[in-house]
Amino acid sequence: MNEDISRSIKERLENAQHALIVSHVRPDGDAIGSALALGLALKNAGKTVQIVLADGVTSSFRYLEGSELIAREPKEGYDTFITVDCADFKRVGKPFENFPAPDINIDHHKTNEQFGALNLIEEKEVATAAILAARLPEWGYEITQPIAAALLVGIVTDTLGFRTSNTNPTALRLSAALMEKGVDLSDLYMRSLVKKSFPAAKYWGMGLSGLEQKNGIVWATLTLEDRKRAGYGGNDDADLINMVSAIDGNKVGMIFVEQSDNRVKVSWRALDASFDVSQVAKSFQGGGHAAAAGADITGALEEVREAVLKATRNLLNLN
Repeated sequence: MNEDISRSIKERLENAQHALIVSHVRPDGDAIGSALALGLALKNAGKTVQIVLADGVTSSFRYLEGSELIAREPKEGYDTFITVDCADFKRVGKPFENFPAPDINIDHHKTNEQFGALNLIEEKEVATAAILAARLPEWGYEITQPIAAALLVGIVTDTLGFRTSNTNPTALRLSAALMEKGVDLSDLYMRSLVKKSFPAAKYWGMGLSGLEQKNGIVWATLTLEDRKRAGYGGNDDADLINMVSAIDGNKVGMIFVEQSDNRVKVSWRALDASFDVSQVAKSFQGGGHAAAAGADITGALEEVREAVLKATRNLLNLN
């Protein structure tokens, strides 16, 4: 089935002249890398391309060649609308609230809602960037060094540096092939996963100072005041979830990040392979993978945290 869809996507891309490529709000490395790689590939083929991320590019990924092409708002004039690494069309953000469903939807989340006219969903792949790394040559697009770097960022960040349980030989072979295009893996790894700005480090400290654990769940909370005091410019957790997920002796790691519009961004990580946190996220209109999921939930921070912790305990039998 996916091979038929892939052939249809190849044909649609061949006929496209003006492509609009978007991904989800608070974009991670896979969202940024996938959108940028596909955009550069189409641009190199002589097509007009808009790459739009409602929240822009975080500082950790601005070193990627071509990242300056990414805008926050779409312009009129496109004939092919593409989403990448986005399981739910609502997650592309406010600039697209009145847009029709996309022509092409490429993703690897098991909870993808199949909202496109053509849906290439390969949930066994470690990242959407891994799908594109394999498919772009099939579709007739050369993977240049800047495209390879963007794709490798997606794979490295979504596998946490090849540490997630779904990391497989195929992903490693794809990564080796991308390195052969001239990508410096050690530099990319440090920039994408290790280095943090001073405000991000202060932000982490505020979250860790209030760390809690109970019933097999460990969690941290980041408030709007924490963000202000730290001087952190993003509206995410600055990847603190990865630190929380490294704390031993728990089944699930979680982060609660207060947003400015009476919402809370919640992230789950399964620290035990037998747990599927995507089902908990889905109960709050979120989604993701068995091992990693998220949701944006309307409500006050304390109320949302209490409701989500209770649901997580109940759905995963952690009482």
